[in-house]
Parts: sequence; C-alpha cells; structure tokens
Amino acid sequence: MANKVEITLTRSVIGRKQDQRDTVKALGLNKISQTVVHDDTEAIRGMVNKVSHLVEVKEA
Repeated sequence: MANKVEITLTRSVIGRKQDQRDTVKALGLNKISQTVVHDDTEAIRGMVNKVSHLVEVKEA
C-alpha cells in the first residue's frame, strides 16, 4: 500500500499567480483549513513543492 500525505491549505490564493491557483484546485483544495489525503507520488510532491508556501503537508 502506498504512503499517504495530508495536505492542508493554510493561506489564501487571492493575489497569487494563476498557475498556483490551478495547482491548489488540482490538489482538491477550495477553502482555507481544508485537508485532503493523496497518495505520496512524485506528481503530488511536485504540485506541493510548487505551492509549498500556501500548504502544510503531513505524513498520513
């Protein structure tokens, strides 16, 4: 079974570049403090790295 990561949106996307907004939306995050769980894959890690200043990541 693959490892999981919990991703929580901690900062607003207002005033951010469109590609960052799209990345947050693709992760499944809409509101601040919303948390989603994803498999720990290279693609997800790349998306998290792109918006690391907006999200918090924990191993699940």
